[in-house]
Amino acid sequence: MAVVSSQLASEAVKPMVLYPEDGERSWYAIYTLARNERSVARYLDQFEIETFVPTFESERRWKNRQTVRIAEVLFPTYVFARLHRGEYGVVLRAPGARQIVGNPKGPVALPGAEIEFLRSEAWREKIEPYRELAVGQRVRIRNGFLEGLEGVLVRKKNGLRFVITLELIQQNAAVEVSAADLEPVVA
Repeated sequence: MAVVSSQLASEAVKPMVLYPEDGERSWYAIYTLARNERSVARYLDQFEIETFVPTFESERRWKNRQTVRIAEVLFPTYVFARLHRGEYGVVLRAPGARQIVGNPKGPVALPGAEIEFLRSEAWREKIEPYRELAVGQRVRIRNGFLEGLEGVLVRKKNGLRFVITLELIQQNAAVEVSAADLEPVVA
């Protein structure tokens, strides 16, 4: 009986191999609470986990009509991290981290080429989020003297046109606007 217990004790002491020597880290998307992307990345950096929060620069006009360029997160509520399987627990303990994106079987690694594309300096000036505005969609103007006005989005040549409908007299007018000044109207 004593021999069995000593065998179990010696087996329990063996170190578990979390990171196989031939295994590589893969990129994963981590879903976070809103506006917690950078804090999750800083937390993971403390554990020497490589992270990436893609950003882009946009211009904002404050109420005093001052225009400022600010860095915004390209994919809100997502951080990308290069992980081993054994590091999932560290990620999920990060304040603000909700889950590692995947399927019912578990986290799914992202293609490294996509992350390297986002990290490349060649595209940094040209990248911006796709706002999911579709031609024919009902939209609202967010800025300027037409702020709050609702209409339908149409495309003419290379620009976007905002169509204002005066329903009382059944007449329309079109104005060119920037996509950054529009937001979708939720019905």
